[in-house]
Amino acid sequence: MQKITPFFFFDNNAEEAVEFYTSIFPESSITSRSYYPEGSPGPVGQLMTASFTLHGQEFIALNGCVQFKFTEAISFTVDCESQEEVDYYWDKLVEGGKPSQCGWLKDKFGLSWQIVPRALGELMSDPDPEKSGRTMQAMLKMVKLDVQTLRDAYDGK
Repeated sequence: MQKITPFFFFDNNAEEAVEFYTSIFPESSITSRSYYPEGSPGPVGQLMTASFTLHGQEFIALNGCVQFKFTEAISFTVDCESQEEVDYYWDKLVEGGKPSQCGWLKDKFGLSWQIVPRALGELMSDPDPEKSGRTMQAMLKMVKLDVQTLRDAYDGK
């Protein structure tokens, strides 16, 4: 068991969210579910908590109440090897959600994600400030990140 586990607080759609997330990421599964019993604060039979893994990372989801909402102050970054991976995760996670800038999106549950090609970090860490600056300027104009456009900006094309 990992030492620190992200814990999602949903109002009443935790089961839908867990099934959605585990359908997207490889090496993912729902490892346990518990449901509200008689005399509990939640509706009897509704999912109370679910433990699940996404690409080997453990998470917990709870159906609580509408009092707490997700904000951009916490997000999950998906490190992508290729443009195909960027496209896959972006398209799946933004469905029913809302795109933002610079590779960020909110999914249909309000959770923020950053879908980032590994190439971005490599290009941005170049010691030449002109190259990294051009890369930054290109990224700032994007919604979903495009590896070729980032590389072209880096190369001054």
